Amino acid sequence: MLTATRQAEILRLLQESGAVAVEDLADRFGVSASTIRRDLNVLSAEGLLRRVRGGSIEADAVPFADVARQAATEKERVAEAAAALVRDGDVVLVDIGTTTAGLARRLRGKRITVLTSSLAVVDELRDDDDVELVVLGGVVRKNYQSMVGMLTEQAISQLRAHVCFLGTSGVRPDGVVMDTTGIEVPVKRAMIASAERTVLLADRTKFPGTGLLDVCGANAVQTLVTNVDADPATLDTFRLAGAEVVTA
Repeated sequence: MLTATRQAEILRLLQESGAVAVEDLADRFGVSASTIRRDLNVLSAEGLLRRVRGGSIEADAVPFADVARQAATEKERVAEAAAALVRDGDVVLVDIGTTTAGLARRLRGKRITVLTSSLAVVDELRDDDDVELVVLGGVVRKNYQSMVGMLTEQAISQLRAHVCFLGTSGVRPDGVVMDTTGIEVPVKRAMIASAERTVLLADRTKFPGTGLLDVCGANAVQTLVTNVDADPATLDTFRLAGAEVVTA
């Protein structure tokens, strides 16, 4: 079984049962406990689970605020550079995530329309009289303050935006944009399809980062906003694919 497939199955089991033990997972997949621990370290780094006393694991338990504190300075720099790309009159699709929430703070006062499935973005902009805020429906994924599912995807498909600001859990060296949560991937793809251009927000820790599923390739991204010390080889991959690379 491929590593990504096993990790996706681990998450599915956790969501069904609430908690499992390392040894039980190792027996189920026919691998060593150390292999399972490596899988869990990857998933834990993305805020999808946490270890609890006795060697068990719980799914989707790391609060949004804790994820926001990871690489906070780098994320803020990316958010500030991304906000400078927005002009009055733009219709902007804003993805879920901690970096996009930082972007939303910097969009306050701009005469724009923001379409979003992120409750964190809604919280940042709900009282701003200049921003017209359109909240996409769907099932609330409470831990990550997002809305997902068929209703979200259908709403996005009926809208058109000048620009989509996309988040990611990691970017592979070949430029493939990844995500760790299967239910979020269709929403991201719908956003890309509904926008004239896509701007990827990825701080330096996302290179290579982690992820279970492909969202898109580098050729689907028109602008990459990242940090000055992000992996140069991956940045060159985006440039070769025709993307503008903005560093901050």
